[in-house]
Amino acid sequence: MTADQLVGYAPFLPFVGAGVIWLAGPRPNVREACTLITAGLLFIMVAAILPTVMDGGRPGVTLFDVVPGISIAFEVEPLGMLFAMIAAFLWIPNSIYSIGYMRAHHEENQTRYYACFALALGSAIGVAFAANMFTLFLFYEVLSVCTYPLVTHAGTPEAKRSGRIYLGILLGTSIGFQLLAILWTYVLAGTLDFRPEGLLAGRASEAVIAILFALYIFGIGKAALMPFHRWLPAAMVAPTPVSALLHAVAVVKAGVFTVMKVVVYVFGLDLMQTANPGTWLPWLASFTILTASFIALTKDNLKARLAYSTVSQLSYIVLGASLATSWSIVGGGMHILMHAFGKITLFFCAGAIMVTAHKTEISDMTGIGRTMPLTMFAFLLGALSVIGLPPMGGTWSKWYLAMGAMQADQIVFVVVLLISSLLNIAYFMPIVVNAFFVDRGGSHAHTGIKEAPLACLIPLLITAIGSLLLFLFPDPAYQLLLQIVEPLTVP
Repeated sequence: MTADQLVGYAPFLPFVGAGVIWLAGPRPNVREACTLITAGLLFIMVAAILPTVMDGGRPGVTLFDVVPGISIAFEVEPLGMLFAMIAAFLWIPNSIYSIGYMRAHHEENQTRYYACFALALGSAIGVAFAANMFTLFLFYEVLSVCTYPLVTHAGTPEAKRSGRIYLGILLGTSIGFQLLAILWTYVLAGTLDFRPEGLLAGRASEAVIAILFALYIFGIGKAALMPFHRWLPAAMVAPTPVSALLHAVAVVKAGVFTVMKVVVYVFGLDLMQTANPGTWLPWLASFTILTASFIALTKDNLKARLAYSTVSQLSYIVLGASLATSWSIVGGGMHILMHAFGKITLFFCAGAIMVTAHKTEISDMTGIGRTMPLTMFAFLLGALSVIGLPPMGGTWSKWYLAMGAMQADQIVFVVVLLISSLLNIAYFMPIVVNAFFVDRGGSHAHTGIKEAPLACLIPLLITAIGSLLLFLFPDPAYQLLLQIVEPLTVP
C-alpha cells in the first residue's frame, strides 16, 4: 500500500473501528480487543507514512470536489505528521488505561464510551491530515460533537451542564468566527488549500488581514485562549481517560495545531513578519499563561489543577505561533509533542489515585507516595516535563520557545516563560513533596492502599518513560519541524 493510499484510509479506520466496537458491545472482551486492534492498526498505518514525510514527500489524496477550489482532501506535511503520530501512538496506552479504569470504576455505557473514543481519534487524524481549511474545519467540528457524549458520560445534572458549556463554546466560536474567516479567505484567495507561502499575501489590505487573523484565532476555541477557555475546566466532570484524551491527545491539540496551521499555511510566516496582523496575540497568550497558572495554584482538586495547567500550557504553543520566527515555530511544534506526553502522564496518575485510593483532593494525598510509589514517581516525571526541567522532554520545547522570543527581539516573553515555569514548580512540586516526604498521619490514612491495577499502571509508566526518551532523543521531531521553517533559514 502506497503512502498516498495510507493517507486516504487512515482517518477513516477509527470510524470503521467504532462501528465494530458498537456491534461487539454485548461482549466486553471482544469490544475491548477491537479497541486495541483498531488503535494498533492506526498507529502502524500512520507510522508507515512517516519515512516519506521525513524524506520531504507530501503524500496526499483528494476524495472529491465540493465546489471549485474546495475539496475534501488529505495531504501530510511535517506538522500534521507530528500531530498524527502523537494521536495514533497515545491512543494505545490510553485504550489500555481505559480498560483498567472503566472496569475498576464499574462505569456504565462503556460501549458508547469506546465507540466515541474511536470517533474522536479518527477526527483528530482527519484534522492532522487535512489538505485545506474546509477539510480541517469539517473534522474539527466532528471532533467537538463526538466528544460531547464522553464529557457527559456520567449522565448527572453536573455532567449535562458541563457538556452544554463544552459544546456551546466550541461550536459557538467555530461557527461564529472561524467559519466566517474561512469563507472570507475563500472569497479573497479563491482556494482554501494550505500552501507553504500562505494564501493571503497580496490578497487584501493589512486591516483586512488583521481582522481575518482575529477571527481565526478566536474561532479556534479548542486552543482555550482566555476568555474562551471555560469549556476546558468544565469538561473535567468526564472520566479521567476522557480528560487525558481532551487535554493531551485530541481536542486541545487539535486546537493549537489549527492555530499553527493557520499561521504557517494560511497567512504564511513572511506575511506574519511583515504585516504583523497579530501583534496583540503574544500578549493575550502571555496573559493566559500567567493567569491560568495563578488559578491552578488555588485549586485543591487535582484534575482542576491539571485543567488550568493545560489552559496555561496551550498558550505556550499559541505564543510560539504568534511570534512567527523559525525557532518559535519549532518550539511550538515541539511543545505539542512534549506537553502531550507529560500531561497524559499526570492525568493517568490522577485517575490511578482515584481508582485505587478514591482521593481527588490534593490535600488528601499527603503521604500517598509511600503506598503508591510508582504512580507518584511517574507523576514527578510528568510534572518535570511540563515544567520544562531536565532530564524531561519539555526542556527542549521551552528552550526553543525562549530562543524564538529572543529571535523576535522580545525578551519580555522570555521573562513570561521563566515566571510561568516557576509557577509550574509552585503548583506541581508540593504535590510530590507532600506525597513522599510529609506524613501528618497521611501514611496511616492510606493503609491498605496499593498501586493501581496493571492496566492503569503500565500506561502511565510508558508515557512517563516516553517523556524521558523525548529528552534523550528529540532529533526526529526537530528534523521534522525544521522542514517547515527551512525557507526562513534557521540561524
